[in-house]
Amino acid sequence: MSSPSATQNTYPYQNEPTWSKSEKAIARTAFDAALKRELQDVMRETKQMANQIKEPADVWELEHYLTERRKEINRKYDYRYSQLTHVFGRLLYEKRLGEEELGGLREDKLKSIRSFAKFLAEDTAA
Repeated sequence: MSSPSATQNTYPYQNEPTWSKSEKAIARTAFDAALKRELQDVMRETKQMANQIKEPADVWELEHYLTERRKEINRKYDYRYSQLTHVFGRLLYEKRLGEEELGGLREDKLKSIRSFAKFLAEDTAA
């Protein structure tokens, strides 16, 4: 899979959408739910790795895993409204977010989100 920043740079520019108060609430709920699920996955994986520690080097492997995951999550979860259609598109593509969680967003935003998810799928397949 190509890096998100490289992918975002090649994706056609979208005009920055405006977000109504109700859409902001929907977006925040969906964003927080996806982040919570991803962090729960990290915690589960960390516990599994910790249970398999046998040697001192295994501790550093766990630390490396956590550092890399933190960096990835910090890059991925950008709650600026100008970035949310890309964030949600990526989360939809990764199946970290269901389209039903975005119900209530205007169709133009949903179309942009679906389009970016499709773009990522096609970019990965190439």
